[in-house]
Amino acid sequence: MSTFAGRRITVAGLGVSGVSAARALARLGAHVTVVDGGDGERQRTLAAGLAGEGVAAVLGDGRTLPARTELVVTSPGWRPDSPLFAAAGAAGVEVIGDVELAWRLRGAGGPPWLAVTGTNGKTTTVRMLAAILTAAGLRTAAVGNIGTPLVDVVLDERPYDVLAVELSSYQLHWAPSLRAHSAAVLNLAPDHLDWHGSMESYAADKGRIYEGNRVACVYNAADPATETLVRKADVTEGCRAVGFTLGPPALSQLGVVDGVLVDRAFVPDRRTHAQELAEIGDIDPPAPHNVANALAAAALARAYGVPPAAVRDGLRAFRPDAHRIQHVADVAGVAFVDDSKATNTHAAEASLAAYPSVVWIAGGLAKGATFDDLVRRAAPRLRGAVLIGADRALVAEALARHAPDVPVVALDRTDTGAMAAAVAEAARLARAGDTVLMAPACASMDMFTNYNERGDAFAAAVRELPGHGRAENEQ
Repeated sequence: MSTFAGRRITVAGLGVSGVSAARALARLGAHVTVVDGGDGERQRTLAAGLAGEGVAAVLGDGRTLPARTELVVTSPGWRPDSPLFAAAGAAGVEVIGDVELAWRLRGAGGPPWLAVTGTNGKTTTVRMLAAILTAAGLRTAAVGNIGTPLVDVVLDERPYDVLAVELSSYQLHWAPSLRAHSAAVLNLAPDHLDWHGSMESYAADKGRIYEGNRVACVYNAADPATETLVRKADVTEGCRAVGFTLGPPALSQLGVVDGVLVDRAFVPDRRTHAQELAEIGDIDPPAPHNVANALAAAALARAYGVPPAAVRDGLRAFRPDAHRIQHVADVAGVAFVDDSKATNTHAAEASLAAYPSVVWIAGGLAKGATFDDLVRRAAPRLRGAVLIGADRALVAEALARHAPDVPVVALDRTDTGAMAAAVAEAARLARAGDTVLMAPACASMDMFTNYNERGDAFAAAVRELPGHGRAENEQ
């Protein structure tokens, strides 16, 4: 930690991780300047608070490198082609991210990291993993791209036994020396390509999570791209590739047999034996993609030596965050499910696959996505579709091409009240036994502040449906 004392360090961004990094570095004796392109009330308030801790701030200019800067610590969202980083490169100044800073601050004696990345499912898997580790009696936390900033955690006066770490592709891009105990890539699908520049660059940044792994590189047997990343990684000698699958596990895999999660990777004689870990009924909700998340979490926990009973107890204790395939209510025999977190096609496809007969509420900001593959695969289970948001026409066109017999209602409005109309239309299309699923496959910012607000609007609209109160009382 003393290596930062006296150094002139620039922190890019006044977000949560930037403020955390600036404070930590100032306490360690660095001369810290925070730069941020914004100059609004929020930035000024944060800058004033940091000033009291000896941190300087430059607002309204995120392009100019402060004089005599020796190191730049960036927040995850800053693009690699930002002028600030170009200036740093020209001056021979290293640029690292908040995760890299936390790793360096952790030191040789810090807690090991069990790390998770992927296009979808990261937060759920990390929280499942933390629940399992807690059930094993370990002091742990779900950190990184979730919850408390990593820098704060590694400097905590009370030491942790092990950390469950969620890492985004942005964070991994700026973390060259990270070496996890074990790590998992859950899946890989096009996302954030505007930031990374190409699918190849995006995948390469995800694959950084495997570099230097000591015990296990966990991959998705149903997603060959994740196994390819394992094969490319330079790991510590003896580190193993461990797959997870929704079917019976092969050698060195975790999988499912007759509704039971089983381990053929971390058992004494994995050629002839398997260890029962938990039942699918222990997972909430037991949708296929969530079972996959549970298997990945179990694999990382088992790599750390957690006993089978703790896997079961941790999964039983886990409760998903709001807006992730969250059952809102049953009304007139129809289930209403909020998966507002499904902000891309990959997530929406996983959600749709969990239900046999669906009235789908979709649409929003497409972020350059196309919907043909999603609709083609989901078509057999679609009872109807209700479309909202700025890019609803793109979804409608895919439905017309690949599911022409599915009734579609496209609402020509983007006000927040459109959600109530969408829920009413979906309820009209649904029949007893169907699921009305809001899995938009799009971002929310055309109509809502974020996906949480969108999910809250959906739940509020469901509660206003005729018969909702009666159905609640009968349950």
